[in-house]
Amino acid sequence: MPLPKVSPARRNVVKGALALGAAPAIVTSARAQAKVTWRCQAHYPEASASFKGSLVVLAKEVEERTKGRFKIEMLGAGSIANGPEIFNAARRGVVPMAATFPGFNLGESELFGMYAGVPGTLQEPWQKTHLVKNLGLENAVNEAMESKGVLFRAHMSYPMELCLKKEIGPDTNLASLKVGSFGTILNYLGEAGFGAQTISGGELYQALATGVLDGANWGAAQGHLSMKLWEVAPVQMKPALAIVTDVFVINRKAFDELPEDIRMIFDSVMQERYLRRTAEYQLGEVMAMNTGVEKMGVKAQRFPDSVMQRFAEASKKILANEMAKGPLARQQGEVLIDLLKKLGYA
Repeated sequence: MPLPKVSPARRNVVKGALALGAAPAIVTSARAQAKVTWRCQAHYPEASASFKGSLVVLAKEVEERTKGRFKIEMLGAGSIANGPEIFNAARRGVVPMAATFPGFNLGESELFGMYAGVPGTLQEPWQKTHLVKNLGLENAVNEAMESKGVLFRAHMSYPMELCLKKEIGPDTNLASLKVGSFGTILNYLGEAGFGAQTISGGELYQALATGVLDGANWGAAQGHLSMKLWEVAPVQMKPALAIVTDVFVINRKAFDELPEDIRMIFDSVMQERYLRRTAEYQLGEVMAMNTGVEKMGVKAQRFPDSVMQRFAEASKKILANEMAKGPLARQQGEVLIDLLKKLGYA
């Protein structure tokens, strides 16, 4: 039996239908093979221990796991933005991603002080990891910041310590000591009586060397070693001022536009990097401190009891101020207080 004749018009309709039917597969395939390059503005100078030791490692892992389809160019502090402007660069889409510290932008969210770390409360990085990931702090931050078009992932939790040019005693006039810091740590030092002031990380060495500062903090032992701060301020003060958390802030639109498989791999690597880097950093602290003491004449000193008492009062005041910022901050503050009680700290 001869095949029925198909009119030219009918053939065009059939071809069009076939094309439409095939389109999703073609688009999906093309999207799956897409290659993406992002820039990530960091608040770390390239000399900082965490720039090469963590950010570059993350970029390499992402590129390897996506088989070269997703590359991240890491930019040292000040390449595009610095300090507080880093958050805005990611929010506005100037860069799709940034590595920063929530304490630079306390006014952006009632939860940023909690996320950064309340001084004088938790004492070890694993405790902050538990608060951030298991007790819902990071989830609360992301819910609160959804309307601003950004997404947060913790980068690492670590101790923040102060280094000074000279040892201090119970009778030292703390107000005469000019120390550089930022965020709630700046408030903590100021409340305890130090002459606290904000200076960017890249300027700390010069400020210490020229007498503008008598002390500073940039992370703890590793930060002070990598930034060469011990050359001019060789007294490392104990205990830590705070256990803090650095973060990645990601432009939500850019994140959502990533091919789905790349997005899943990227998020997985960020989650893994937080846990790995937090653990790595603790080992690095021990090694850096040993290097400082054995090869550079660095001396570890405990804050005098009178100063520790000032810190305790300052910590209570800062926590109360953070909790007064809003209902979400109060809720997360209560979670923190409950954890402190379980740890025997309160």
